[in-house]
Amino acid sequence: MPKHTASNAPYSHQPQIMQTKSKTLVVGLTGGIGSGKSAASAWFAQQGIDIIDADVIAHEIVVKGSSTLRKIQKKFGDWVLNDDGSMNRAAVRTYVFTHPEALIELEAITHPAIRETAKAQLATSTSPYAVLSAPLLIEGAEAGLANLCQRILVMDATEETQLARASRRDEQSVQKIKAIMTNQLSREERNRHADHVILNESDLASLYVKLEPLHQEYLTLAQQLKYAAD
Repeated sequence: MPKHTASNAPYSHQPQIMQTKSKTLVVGLTGGIGSGKSAASAWFAQQGIDIIDADVIAHEIVVKGSSTLRKIQKKFGDWVLNDDGSMNRAAVRTYVFTHPEALIELEAITHPAIRETAKAQLATSTSPYAVLSAPLLIEGAEAGLANLCQRILVMDATEETQLARASRRDEQSVQKIKAIMTNQLSREERNRHADHVILNESDLASLYVKLEPLHQEYLTLAQQLKYAAD
């Protein structure tokens, strides 16, 4: 899929829009750590657009007593639970970080649950279009989240900007942030999958100026999709 800038007219997903039976345009929003994905998501929400956040869903599906958490416990053992029955996120995160095969097994449990929950939330969306926000929208092939989208918008930033923003926001060490970035797609590969790419190297006001024309374009596409599905 060719890379596009925010000023380019998108075309790579057009056939999917005309063929889908859904009446809701879904825009996939993604980007590396510190790229400004959260800021963009918040701006779309301020415009009245429903936001389906995969990170939020990932937490919701493993709450205490959930079927997904029981599957994780059965697969890995009781050590994945805290004394109160909630998920010991720190222990699980540390374990899968050092055991790649365990991460694959964990994702085989969580990804289908994330996808089904995202689909359910999209089905109840009432805004002109919906934004599906996921940091690993493209990487998480098993989750199939990108396949739920008709447009993919990537927030892009240089590595220096990513490191600076992420360290300020989360007070994480540069080494830890770099480790997270290593597990994500490169900027070039991520952008290659995008219909729109926004280079977010400045302040919020500059970001909003770039988002506004995309919002208007998505509103137009949403109307076209609605008419095509009728």
